[in-house]
Order: sequence, then structure tokens, then C-alpha cells
Amino acid sequence: MKYKSVFDIIGPVMIGPSSSHTAGAARIGRAARTLFGKEPVWAEIHLYGSFAKTYRGHGTDVAIVGGLLDFDTDDKRIGKSLEIAKEKGMQIRFHEDEAATEHPNTARIRIGDGKEEQELVGISIGGGKAEITELNGFELRLSGNHPAVLVMHNDRFGAIASVTQILAKYEINIGRMEVSRKDIGKEALMVIEVDQNVDDHILKELEDAAHILQIAKIVD
Repeated sequence: MKYKSVFDIIGPVMIGPSSSHTAGAARIGRAARTLFGKEPVWAEIHLYGSFAKTYRGHGTDVAIVGGLLDFDTDDKRIGKSLEIAKEKGMQIRFHEDEAATEHPNTARIRIGDGKEEQELVGISIGGGKAEITELNGFELRLSGNHPAVLVMHNDRFGAIASVTQILAKYEINIGRMEVSRKDIGKEALMVIEVDQNVDDHILKELEDAAHILQIAKIVD
């Protein structure tokens, strides 16, 4: 698995007329791509609130797809991302959803490659910044303001301890941690914010720990 930042694409130069509707949207798309770990074959993109009302005029559609293609916010190819995705054979569908959401700039992105699927909810909070609020049915808070490790694991005794012990061994301090699960004994998700970036060899050790299914990191 290739580790890289979900939130490594914000910068002073942004493509598009609106930081919220373009740069923030691109960050949501790229977060989905990074957490999926590979380029998706298809994407179902549901847009809510002002995203749904203005996404064509403000470039939200090309920005999200540009993120799915792993483009930076200042990448000039974002403007042609729909054409590039079509050339690659990526199937994209947009849905203007009227459901009420807590934030006006909300996108729900389902992606897959025929073998695996992922669903992510992100919000664009202004200034080109984005937060991920849901991943595969798990509620979470990811802003990219601090280094973090996402750990998908089986809900078993000792799973959390195995992760925290490894981090402690390498003197990595935990600033915030939240754990959620879908049901007793099913899949669970740890979101661990730490004080420094976690090296890839530590992530490999975490991935090999008991009951761990998948690891992703967010660098500062």
C-alpha cells in the first residue's frame, strides 16, 4: 500500500473561480482517491446544497474529478478533467441531491474498480480547505490540520492496544483519538491524531499487527 497525504494539495495557487467550490472540492476528490489507494474505474458523486445548485458554473464537477485523478489544486489539467477521465475509461455520474445536510458544500463520493468500493463524505469549509466527515459509514473528523493515522480493524479485544503500543514504542504522542464501530465484533475505525508524521516503516508494523485490516496516514 502506498502511503501519502490526504491533505497535501492545498496551496496559494488554485484553479477555478471559487476556493470553496473548486479547490475545496478538489481536495475532497483527492482524499477519496488517496484513501481508496488507487485510481477508481467509476464514481457516483452526489452533490448537496450550494454544490448541487452551482457545481457546473463554479467548476465543482471538474474539481472533484480532478481530485479523483490525483491532480493538485493548481494543476491546469483540472479544467479538462472530465475529458481526461473519459479518455481513461472512468465512468462518472453526478447527482443533484435535495436531501438536507449540515453544511451547504457537501459531496458524497462512491468509487470502485470492480473489486472494491468506497464511500466518503466531505465538506468544503472555505479558503480551499476541506473536511472528511464520513468514510464507509463511519463518522469521523478529518481536517488535515495535524498528522493522523486511520486504522481500519476488526472489533476485537487488544486491537486498539496493539496500535497504541507500537506508537508508544516509537515515542509518538497521541493528541486525539476516536474509535467507532458498526456493530460488536464487526469492522471498526480508529482515527488517531499525532504530534509528528509517522514513518512508513512504522505504518507497515501497524498494518501487520493483530486484527488490523488497512492503514492510511495523513501528513502535516
